[in-house]
Amino acid sequence: MTTTTTPQPRRTGWRLAGYLARRASLLEIHGYQSTYRFLFRRPRVPPGATGFSYHRPVLEILIVLVVVSAVELVVVDFVVHRWWPQMRIPLLVLGCWGLILMFGILFGMLTRPHAVGPEGIRVRSGAEIDIPLSWNDIYSVTHRRETVEGKQPRVTVDDNGDATLHMRMQNETNIEVKLERPMSFRLPHGIETVGKVNLYADDAKGFMDAVRQHL
Repeated sequence: MTTTTTPQPRRTGWRLAGYLARRASLLEIHGYQSTYRFLFRRPRVPPGATGFSYHRPVLEILIVLVVVSAVELVVVDFVVHRWWPQMRIPLLVLGCWGLILMFGILFGMLTRPHAVGPEGIRVRSGAEIDIPLSWNDIYSVTHRRETVEGKQPRVTVDDNGDATLHMRMQNETNIEVKLERPMSFRLPHGIETVGKVNLYADDAKGFMDAVRQHL
């Protein structure tokens, strides 16, 4: 069975600039919120639900990026302070903003895990994506490993016209959630209508055990 990627309308000119500005603003706001939740140990898990992390495949990469951003901030400040002092403050602010953004992405994953509870499943990807699925919306949940290349998130359509949202980590998913009927979800790039949601959980077995308690 072959799959295709659903085409997305291309943004150009001011629409593209506005979209990028909104994304940057939301990333910054979410970053502050995630940092607060991490520091005060307040993960966003619904009452009675169990959280399941999904960050392990990219944790080392994120830590390296945070360290590189911190080192770059110090080096750039040292060089600019000596040779280009009038640009020190703007570059220092920009560097701090980038470092905070990297921490926000990391803390977003740590504080917003997938969740399985009495109300259903919440599928997360950091602070940007939060998909609530009630048990009435879910037809089946299966432990199924799959590798899909491309940019995340990615929606593919098979030969039968069925659309699947792949919420993967490092191009991999290991949980398949089949819906009772196609549903529409708002993603960073727009609204998508899908009949399946594939996701990645660090503890796929524990995820399935939690699902069996409710479904």
